[in-house]
Amino acid sequence: MGEEIFIVPVVLIGLPWLIFHYITKWKTAKTITTQDEDLLDELYELARRLDDRMNTIERIVQADNPNWRSIGRDPVESVLEDRTERGEEFVRSNRPARRTR
Repeated sequence: MGEEIFIVPVVLIGLPWLIFHYITKWKTAKTITTQDEDLLDELYELARRLDDRMNTIERIVQADNPNWRSIGRDPVESVLEDRTERGEEFVRSNRPARRTR
């Protein structure tokens, strides 16, 4: 009889309270706070400014040297080496070879 007096209030009061408590916690955790919104706005503005700066730099470099994008790259054929004739299994690193000017 003593155990039933303890179990009934726990089941009828404690368990629903615990469930509703965590349901309200989960609902409030899903919303974004004003601080989060401000941070997102600040990060978006920073990313937009950096993108504008990169576009400006690319326009300046393009004006100085129209082929600047192809200068820093080697074609895939010059990076990979066919070593099957010698029986070697490894392929040379993808690091581009140094160019002499």
